[in-house]
Parts: sequence; structure tokens; C-alpha cells
Amino acid sequence: MEDTESQISNGKHTPPKDFVCPITTLIFDDPVTLETGQTYERKAIQEWFDRGNYTCPITHQKLHNLQLPKTNYVLKRLIASWKELTPCSDQFEYQETNYVHVPQFVHDYSHNVVINQTIVDGNINELRLVITDLCTSQVLKKAELAVLKIERFWQEAKMEGEIQNLLSKPPVVNGFVEILFNSVDTRVLKATVFLLCEMGSRDYDVISTLTRVYSDVECIISLFKNGLFEAVVLIYLLRTSISSFLQMDMVNKLLTVVQKREDEFLKMCMNPKAASVILLAQIIENDDDNGAGLEVIKSIISGKAIDCIIKCLELESTEERIAAIKILLRCIQEDGKCRNSIANKAELAPVLECFLEVDDRERFEIVQFLSELVKLNREEAIDNLISCLKNSDSPSAQLAAADTLLVLQGRFSYSGKPLVRRFLLKRGGIDKNYRSTTRSGDDQETMEEEKVAQEWEKKMAFVLVNHEAGLIFEALAEGLKSRHAEICMGCFVSATWLLHMLTLLPEMGIQEIARACLLKRFVSIFKSAKDAEDKTISMLALSSFIHDPDGLRDINIYKKDISKGLREFKKSSTVAFEMLKVFSEGSDSSIELWNHRELAQEDCSINGVVLSTTCYKDKIFTGHSDGTIKVWSINKEDLFCEEVYYVKEHVNNLLVANNIACFIPQAAGIKVNSWSGESKLLNPSKVVKCLALVNGRLYSGCLDNSIQDIDLATGTLTSVQSGSRKLLAKGNRVNVLQVHDGLIYAASSSMEGTAFKIWNASTYNLVESISLTSEVRTMTFSSEFIYFGCKSGIVEVWCRNKLVKKETLQIGTNCKVMCMAMDNNEDILVIGTSDGRLQVWGVS
Repeated sequence: MEDTESQISNGKHTPPKDFVCPITTLIFDDPVTLETGQTYERKAIQEWFDRGNYTCPITHQKLHNLQLPKTNYVLKRLIASWKELTPCSDQFEYQETNYVHVPQFVHDYSHNVVINQTIVDGNINELRLVITDLCTSQVLKKAELAVLKIERFWQEAKMEGEIQNLLSKPPVVNGFVEILFNSVDTRVLKATVFLLCEMGSRDYDVISTLTRVYSDVECIISLFKNGLFEAVVLIYLLRTSISSFLQMDMVNKLLTVVQKREDEFLKMCMNPKAASVILLAQIIENDDDNGAGLEVIKSIISGKAIDCIIKCLELESTEERIAAIKILLRCIQEDGKCRNSIANKAELAPVLECFLEVDDRERFEIVQFLSELVKLNREEAIDNLISCLKNSDSPSAQLAAADTLLVLQGRFSYSGKPLVRRFLLKRGGIDKNYRSTTRSGDDQETMEEEKVAQEWEKKMAFVLVNHEAGLIFEALAEGLKSRHAEICMGCFVSATWLLHMLTLLPEMGIQEIARACLLKRFVSIFKSAKDAEDKTISMLALSSFIHDPDGLRDINIYKKDISKGLREFKKSSTVAFEMLKVFSEGSDSSIELWNHRELAQEDCSINGVVLSTTCYKDKIFTGHSDGTIKVWSINKEDLFCEEVYYVKEHVNNLLVANNIACFIPQAAGIKVNSWSGESKLLNPSKVVKCLALVNGRLYSGCLDNSIQDIDLATGTLTSVQSGSRKLLAKGNRVNVLQVHDGLIYAASSSMEGTAFKIWNASTYNLVESISLTSEVRTMTFSSEFIYFGCKSGIVEVWCRNKLVKKETLQIGTNCKVMCMAMDNNEDILVIGTSDGRLQVWGVS
């Protein structure tokens, strides 16, 4: 008997809630189910009706039929079965409990299903009764008890969604507000605020209900001011205007909450301490010259709150950390004396992690904050930055540190994004739009801004690279090894910026550690990069190593590996041009940086001599002595003839432009053919030996040693060099003519030998004249060299700047070099010979 009573007292045999009348709270004796689906004890519901009530007690729905139905015998039999197998069930009275034990004796599966459902329904039914008490009871104590019961339901029940739906209705929310207005029980008030916060954080309709009546908001603020500190979370959720805070003098209470321990508050959807920090930051941020924000800052600085704000940098939410950053930044700006305390106590790793989750405006706040700290406690700030950068176990910290370095450069777009990458591309010579992405202003203002930016950049770079003798470069080298692309890219750009800044800063002895950490890595990036921007940035980084003798010595080891890439950028980038120039000057012969090798050869002797060749876009055009023009493509190391045109006469010195082809026919003059089939003859009085076509101007070198400039648009002809009338005219003729970078180059044969002359293309003034030992039949150019194709079957390679021979390419033994062309990328040299062979040489 004692065991049975113990079991009952422990709730072991608590009846299913569906067996209990919600009015009497006793096990049903005569259950009846109304049209609303709710079940009551017959006598109890009859008494309800006798009192003049015409609604269902639980649902409050109006009943259409007040005549009681027959007994619910299914439920009555279940209850009877339960009573028979449950000891002392006749002594049992209903006890409030949230979890109903399913008796072990229920073996029938169908009984299990019914009883499990009645458990859930019983909980909801009980909650509905409690909500009814909250909303309708005229007795405050009963309503307060309902709040505590509802809180217990929320804390313990596993039906949050259903409970949320029941509690979020405006009448219920208003019932909670009535408690806030009338109750003086601290426990009840805390439970009410807790429930409103939990519901409001999940359902905005609850917040809307609370803010419809301003007196409700005032009541909540008043409770907070009177010591119910959990109410600050509800105030935060209500998004109350800042003016309300100031009018009701909340600041001191917010500071009080900030200084309390977190375990002094209820566990809620948000910590009251965090809510207070965010609200304080909003007051400071929205200070409209009324001095309120300044007063908050002064209160924080003068009291102990500043230490607590510093600790808030470690709070879980990014919003809370950013609020703390804003407050501390204003504290430093208002009173620089607190900078040291903040720098010594602040944990910067969580600050850096915020970079991944905030917008550009908040990133700028972080940068300002870090910048202020660097002004005083640079060593610790940079130590933290480097520590995060090297921490491969925390990719988020590494990425945040890399992003911090990018923003420390100090240049930002209209939207606040760091512009360091665009800045480096501009320095590398390929980004023409850098200025359009920066803040606008008149010229004087822009110049002043740029001057300030340069001063900041130098100071910041000096601080970073000088810390611990260049330790930052070791950290960046570690970051470049990361498997995470974002980290690798951030370190790549940051390292390039700092390497570039080394060339602008005073000598600090840092270059050696920078080279040891980054030179080999950047050579690898430059060689492998497919993206033009990445290649340019890595090129700028490598250029920083050529400005001191030791750096030039170390990078010279790799000069052949990187020279080809530099040549790709030489026309567009002064950096590439200067690097190639340095490499050439540092060598006995710049030819050692280049490699010429034969890639492909095609026998075209069936078409006679290869008289002319030119490269246009990705195609090779050749003209042959049988009157054919062929169009070729090269795939890897194979030549393919794609098209053949027949012009019925020799095709000498073929030139191709957008919609025309020019060549020298067998007779006098110059043939100009359009691709549509039209043809005309220019300069018909001259026997032309060579042509050059540049920007719509056609230059012709003639048998009589004269040179003409013909404007194709107008037909105007201008003489560059007058001809000479000699008995043996062919002994003094212009064999080859080229126009390159504003200069006219021509090689002429005479009885005395070959003369090579250079004129200014604008003024026609003679610039240079030298004698060549070989008879030159053709000529082409690259950025570095002049290639002379000679009668003896060789190609002489001359340094273009110094006009000295560097190398000789053997093309054949029983042939003459008739024509040559270089593609725009300077990757291939095409050569045509007198024995009908077409050769393609690779230049690398």
C-alpha cells in the first residue's frame, strides 16, 4: 500500500489529460462531447449552461445547441479500463503536470495511439484554460498565476509552434500587458517580459501589437527604469525611437545593465547586456547635435562601464560586437587617454572575424577603430593581426586579418569598399578606370585627398613592415599557402601592396626578409596565372625586387622564366617595360633572355616561291609566285591551309588590313584589292619593291631608291626620299620597308653594299644610317629586336635600341629569305623562302 501511495504521489500513475474534465479537474464520470469537439463532465457543463453561458468554456465559440449529447462511451470505457489496472485510481485527484506518463500496462497498439493523442490534446487544453484565466479573470492573483503557468509551459513543453500560435493573438498579448501595468510581483513581471521577448523575437505581429499603444511602450520603459532589467530586451525588440530613450532618461540604467554579470539575468532570446550595448550605440550614432551622445560617452569614460564595453567585443552576436566597436571608437575620439586602456584590454580576434559578416559601412568602422588603436599600441595590434594571419587552424580569423590589411591601405570606393586591388592594377599599368571608382570632387579637392591618402598609406605601410623586422611578410607567406582561395587572394594582394610600398619607403633593411619569404612564390604565381589582373599584380610585386642590387641579383635567377610574361605586357605597362630594360642592361646580351626555335614547316613549292607573308589577327597570309594567296592557321606545332585565293599574278609583299589586301604585282604600281572583289592600282609610275601599311597610310620603297607615303583615304602622295636615276637602277633600290613606333625603317641595296636608314615618320627627317654586310631582302620587328632576312638564307637578329647584331638564325643553305612577319603577341616569327618553304619559329 505504501508503494502504491508513493507511486501516486510521484505522478507515476497520473491519468491521461483527456481523461480529466477541464472544469472539475477530476477524472470523467459521465463525459459528454460538445459540437466544438471539447469534452466535459455532464454535471459541470450543465451548471455552466445554467449560469447563462452559451459558449464552449475552452474555445469560447457560441454553441448552437445547448442540449447535452449522449455519454461518450468510448472514452468512458477507456477510463474504466484504466481504473481497473491502475492501483488506487479512486483516490486520485488531478494534479497539474506537463508530462503525462503512458502506463506500462497499455499493450494494445490502438489504445497507445489514442492515449498519445489525448496527452497532446490535454496539454493544449490545459494551456487554453490558463490563457482564459489570463485574459478574462478579474482577480489579479489568478491572472498572475496564469502567467507563471504559461511560462512553465513555454520552458518545458515540446510544442513551441502550437504554444506560439496560441500566445501571439492580440487579446493574449494585451493580457500580458495588463499584467505589466498592474502586477507588483517581480517574478510575475520577469516571466511576462520573458514571454513577450520570446514571442516577439519569433513573430513580428507581437511587436506590432505592443507598439500600437504608446502607453504600453512607456510602461515597459518605466519597468526597466525601476529595475526590471530584462525589459531592455523587449525595448530593443520594439525598436523604440532614440528620442524616447532620452526623454525618459534611460542612459544611466543602460550603463547599469552593461556593468552587471550575464548570470544575473534570465536566460532569454537575447542577453540584456547585449541589448543595452546596442541601444547605447544607437543613442551615440543618432546624436543630432543635442549633446546626448557626448554625454553617454563621458559617462562611459568616467565610470567603470568602459571595461564592460571592451568585454562586449567578445559577445556572440556580430551586431553586439559592432555596437561595442562604435562606442569604443567614439570614446577614443572624445578622449584619447582611454586609447591605451582599450588597446591593452581589447581582444582583437573577434573584431577581425566581424569582417566576414558586416557591410562596407561597418567595415569602415572597424578600420577606424583598429587605426585608432594602432596610433598608440601598434605593437600589440599588429601582433594580433599577424597572429590571426598565421593561424591556419582558424580560416575565418586568417581571412579577417587579410581583409583588415586590405582596408588599412586607406583607399575606398563610393560604397566604401577597399580599392587596394584597383590601385595596384593602376600602378601595374592596366586599370584605366581606377579614378572613376573613387570619390568624386573638383581637381583641387581630389589632389588634396590623394595627398592625404598617400601620407596615410606610407605611415601604415611603414608601421606594418617595420614591425619585428618584417614579420608581416612571414605571415603573408603562410597565408599564401592556404587551401582557401579567399585567404590566398587577400594575402596575395596585401603582400603586393607592402612590397610595392617598400620601393617608396626609406631603406629599413626589410627587403632581404621580404625576398626570402615571397620572391619564389611570386615568380610561381606570375608564371602560372591565367587571369591578366593577377598576372599584373604579381608583376608589380616582382618589380619591387629590382630596385636594389641584392634584389636584382636574386631575381636574375628567374629572369628567363618571367621575361616572356613581361613581354606580353610591355606595350601596355611601363612596369613590364622597365623590368625588361633592367634585365637587358644587366646582361652582356639581351638575346639570352629569348629563345628562337622552329615550330613548324610547310612545303609550298608547288605554288612556287613564297614571295610575301603577313600576320593578321590569328591567321597567317602568304603570297606565292603562281598568283595564289593562302590563309593559314597554326595549331600547337602544325600549319593548316584554310583558304586559297587566285589573283592571276605574282603576289609580292602582301599586306592585309580590315577589308583590303595590298601587294606588289609583277608590273609597276601597287595593287589594292577589297575582299568584295574590287581592285585599283596605285603609284603606277613606280616599280615598287616593298610596302608597309600603318594606320591607313601606305609606304612604298621603289627600284629607283625613292620612298613614298600614300594616304589611302585621300590618295595624297608624299615623298619621303627622292629617287636616283642611274644606268644600273636595280643596283640602288629599296629592298625592304617597315614603319614601327613612329619611325620609318628601310634597307637599300647598292653597288657599295646595303644601307639601313631610319626616318621620323612625321617629319621625314633622317634619324640614323648604318651599313650592313649582308644583302637584306626582308625585315620585321619585335619590341626588342629587328630581324633581317638575307639573300644567303639566314636571319640576322639585331638589338633594336643599340643597333648591334645579337644572333643569326640559319634558315636554309640553298635558298634566300624572301619574306618575314611577326605576330602581334611576338610569339611567332613566320619566314618564306625562295625554294617554296613556309617556316614558323617560336619566340619565347
